[in-house]
Amino acid sequence: MKFIIFFIYLYVFVCSESHTFTTLYTGINGHTIAGIPEFSAVTTLDGRQIDYYDSEIKELIPRQDWMKEFASTDTWKQDTEIRQQVQQIYKNNIHVLIERFNQSHGVHTYQRMYGCDWDDQTGASEGFNQYGYDGEDYVALDVKLLRYITPVQQGIITVLKWNNDRAQLELLRQYYQHECVHWSKHFLTLRNVDVERRAPEVSLLQKDPSSPVECHATGFYPSAVTIIWLRNGQDHDEDVDLGELLPNVDGTFQKSSTLNIRPEESKKNQYVCVVEHEGNTIQKILTEDEIKSNTSKLLIVMCIWECNQFCSYAILT
Repeated sequence: MKFIIFFIYLYVFVCSESHTFTTLYTGINGHTIAGIPEFSAVTTLDGRQIDYYDSEIKELIPRQDWMKEFASTDTWKQDTEIRQQVQQIYKNNIHVLIERFNQSHGVHTYQRMYGCDWDDQTGASEGFNQYGYDGEDYVALDVKLLRYITPVQQGIITVLKWNNDRAQLELLRQYYQHECVHWSKHFLTLRNVDVERRAPEVSLLQKDPSSPVECHATGFYPSAVTIIWLRNGQDHDEDVDLGELLPNVDGTFQKSSTLNIRPEESKKNQYVCVVEHEGNTIQKILTEDEIKSNTSKLLIVMCIWECNQFCSYAILT
């Protein structure tokens, strides 16, 4: 992304922010690699892990500093007990699935991912609840219709049983209509107290003179940001690849835009990256002095997010 510093651009925009709150349970059967637990549970908020549990440590651990106070509450103790119970249920369920799929040996996995997306501007929310076996879809809940569906024959028994459990379905309705968004807001409040508004740090990165140039903005909060390139003072969107918004471990965000041009083009024209955040403008002119090497750039890996408070005791047998 490049902007020419001789021009001042004012971008006025109002945007809502979507938040995602998810729970991921993973059960593994069979001989696994050392260090991989038989069962694990991860909670994420907007792609950042906020707590973790596995069958080796048998404790729920906060993954963010702002979660440590919450970890002293009775709710945290209840969450730990829930994960311990789900751990045993998943161990039993995997054996059921091994029989249904007519398998006898090998490593097998059983997973559930559930939670909700919530828009803080419109208030709209959407829930999801999916089960997988050996990396393939097994059973999913149609949250709007409140009915389970399955793409495989082996899942029919489970779907028939769970769809007949009206009490459990009513608990799910309450969770997706009220509780999931409630806990999303609660943890966002805890996070936002810890993370103040921060301006982005902007750098121009390039592996070598013939490589694409990346305009990288990082360390900013909130997440709304605009990055564009200018060529000789004009918007330039050709040969530009805009990257995805990614979370940093400290609660801030990062985003990049890559310019693919030949070295002679950068010499004949002036390219500028312009980053807009919270009404502030940061500009970086593409020059040799401004470019930094990105050969050792740290890549941020996004974790799957997990919802914290609700657990379905879904037993297959």
